[in-house]
Amino acid sequence: MGRALVVIVDDRVAQGEQDDSIGPLVTELLEEAGFIVDGSVAVAGETVDIRNALNTAVIGGVDVVITVGGTGVSPRDVTPDATAGVLDRPIPGIAEALRASGLAAGAVDAGVSRGLVGVSGSTLVVNLAGSRSAVRDGMATLTPLVTHVIEQLSGLETA
Repeated sequence: MGRALVVIVDDRVAQGEQDDSIGPLVTELLEEAGFIVDGSVAVAGETVDIRNALNTAVIGGVDVVITVGGTGVSPRDVTPDATAGVLDRPIPGIAEALRASGLAAGAVDAGVSRGLVGVSGSTLVVNLAGSRSAVRDGMATLTPLVTHVIEQLSGLETA
């Protein structure tokens, strides 16, 4: 289907104080959906670190980059703020679908997520909340939508 990169936004994981349990889950779900995952990187909850990881993914030409974590309302939750500076075109409908499906599935953090979804260059950028349930539900909601967006971005489908 395409290439993907996973960005985990977690201070403890980025500093090596805690193992990354979410990155492998997102990678597995992306691979099940047919993506080739270039890797999973962990960054601290700092705007510049998140933005650099996103720009690297876009410049590297991945079809989709998924960030996990840092989407809430605490002072360290800056993923959407960093993402906003990278997006050329937001896609609010997908972000709202992720929040709605997460809430329906009982993932409270999905409901308070400020996560964004949009296009940077020819890369789809998606912010997911950081819990396993938000990731599982978010990926189930996201997969058919990602396929549609990637087809449109690559010119395979005319709309």
